[in-house]
Amino acid sequence: MRIATWNVNSVRTRHDQVCAWLQAEAPDVLCLQETKVADDLFPHAAFEALGYKAVISGQKAYNGVAILSRLPIEDVRVGFAALLPDDPVATELGAQKRVISAWIEGVRVLNLYVPNGSALTSEKYPYKLEWLACLRRYLEAQDAEGEPLAVVGDFNIALEARDIHDPDRLSGGIMASDPERQALRDALGGRLEDVFRVFEPDAGHWSWWDYRTGAWDRDTGWRIDHIYLSEELLACATGCVIHKGVRGNAQPSDHAPVVVHLAWPPEQAEEGEDEGGW
Repeated sequence: MRIATWNVNSVRTRHDQVCAWLQAEAPDVLCLQETKVADDLFPHAAFEALGYKAVISGQKAYNGVAILSRLPIEDVRVGFAALLPDDPVATELGAQKRVISAWIEGVRVLNLYVPNGSALTSEKYPYKLEWLACLRRYLEAQDAEGEPLAVVGDFNIALEARDIHDPDRLSGGIMASDPERQALRDALGGRLEDVFRVFEPDAGHWSWWDYRTGAWDRDTGWRIDHIYLSEELLACATGCVIHKGVRGNAQPSDHAPVVVHLAWPPEQAEEGEDEGGW
């Protein structure tokens, strides 16, 4: 089973690129962020032609998340309020479409688009911290359900110095401040592991290159697109890769896809081993 995440920065602008990548890589699940389209205008047909069903939570021009799957999708949940119905903050935060999950092949796939925060002095920064605090409550409720969990998306946070091209200059600023980092760690709660770092401990691996600074040409990026796995999925992980080359497309998203490979479901993996696979 392969699960991918990609901030596409407008699914209608880049649906040809997304379709080309799906045809080339054929992940089982692709989680999109910043779809930037109202639900009634989402390009379902393009993905259905490739065998993918999409479940969506979008809004015009901003935010928006979607899960594309060629495996059956069940029990779709939209927004924090799906698990926190009595939490007024969860309901209020639902105005921005940033959270969607689904049950796919025995895995709860949770797709997130974490607020950027803009700047430490912006009113958007405390909003980001409030959002992350709500994520902590949401993940606690999710954990109580005992489901194998993959949390993926654009987190807009570089958790460690090795996730930034110039940590000496950028640490402490937006997307790398101590309160943001701690809020995300608190939300993950020690229950979820950054699977990319299981396979690649070194610096120099980025998933986002800022349009505004010529970052792609100089390879001055950040690793802010993450995949976090619960213990039972982590034990089945066989690799995690950033598809960096996609960022070199004409009119690209500023993010690259990230893909985790799982020997899942476990019984199928065991059958493959018996037959000489895996």
